[in-house]
Amino acid sequence: MRRIPSRLWLLCALYFVQGLPFGFQVTALPVYLRSRGVSLAALGFAGALSLPWMLKALWAPLVDRYGSARIGRRRSWILPMQAGLALACVGASFAAGRDSMPLLLGLIFVMNLFAATQDIAVDGFAVDLLRPEELGPGNTAQVVGYKLGMLTGGGLLVWASSRIGWSGLFLAMAALCMAVFTIVLFVREPPPREAEGPESPKLDWPALWARIKTALTVPGTGWLLLFIGTYKLGETMSDVLYKPFLVDMGYTPGQIGLWVGTWGTAASLLGSTCGGLLAARLPLLRAVALTGALRLLPLAGRWLLTRAGVSDAGVLGVTLTEEFFGGALTTVMFAFMMSRTDRRIGATHYTLLASVEVAGKAPAGPLAGVLADPKYGNLGYANVFLLGVALSAAFLALLAPLRRHAPAPTVAQPVP
Repeated sequence: MRRIPSRLWLLCALYFVQGLPFGFQVTALPVYLRSRGVSLAALGFAGALSLPWMLKALWAPLVDRYGSARIGRRRSWILPMQAGLALACVGASFAAGRDSMPLLLGLIFVMNLFAATQDIAVDGFAVDLLRPEELGPGNTAQVVGYKLGMLTGGGLLVWASSRIGWSGLFLAMAALCMAVFTIVLFVREPPPREAEGPESPKLDWPALWARIKTALTVPGTGWLLLFIGTYKLGETMSDVLYKPFLVDMGYTPGQIGLWVGTWGTAASLLGSTCGGLLAARLPLLRAVALTGALRLLPLAGRWLLTRAGVSDAGVLGVTLTEEFFGGALTTVMFAFMMSRTDRRIGATHYTLLASVEVAGKAPAGPLAGVLADPKYGNLGYANVFLLGVALSAAFLALLAPLRRHAPAPTVAQPVP
């Protein structure tokens, strides 16, 4: 058996930290708010707490442009962001202990700000280091690490909150952040994997903006951005309502945290690993087509739960299947995105693509909540779940124009 390179373990640990606050927000926070009587419409707008993930491209050029050569171009940003995230978790523990909802929500926003900024640097670190043939394993490390963080922040710690309380949950998150901070503190950052001529890896501002302009004007860029921006739209509409649907069907926060946040994330991790294997063995667009088509089955299963009625076996089956195929699709898509990235502006270019991915699914939460809420759209859970299936199926039609446009010659090519 081949030994897993240490750089992949390091990437996995870094993405783990970034997944902690987002896991709490998407898995535990809806349960926390719904159990306190928050409306479906308000729940949909809670997704605004992840706004830094959508807007991070605005300050990504700063991460590419500035950094200490002594500390490391990427570590210069990673270390302070991890420390800030740990401090925000400690503050959230204080807010949760006093049941201060505005303060808690504000600190969750701050956590996402630190995690999103760290993500810019870590993405650039990954683009610097990964060889073309490592895009599959590298993005498996990325997605698996991130989802392990989500599993911990939105599943295991929520399950443990019955013993340690919500305050203890956030203190545990702070301790995990500091553990990875300590590891990174003693890691020596290697130089980028490949140099392009005699130039320094640090571009001046004119060269940086020229690279960005070139990356955004190559043929097929519009189709690429539309492709990335819509692949999660329908799935996210369904995801936003799925946990509130289970609450309304009588399932307890403990059950939802265990089944969706823990077992579901474990299925997603397995799917992400399988997606990495597909990305290493198939052309990336073919792998996207396969996993995107399979994802439709469990999304339709959620609609069937609203028509045929819920059961423990039905909920578990739909949850685990959706998480598995969704995880596989995510890994394959991220590998595809990285294959289209200019390494000289790796943090900025990849962040631009990732921000489009986040922005594309951002309207899904508010739209799903408004459409399902009895006071507004009054479509109910069933019709919104069905709309999510339709949008996910429509996304597959974008594969045709993507195949017609070859990657620009300045970016890494996908491995067949």
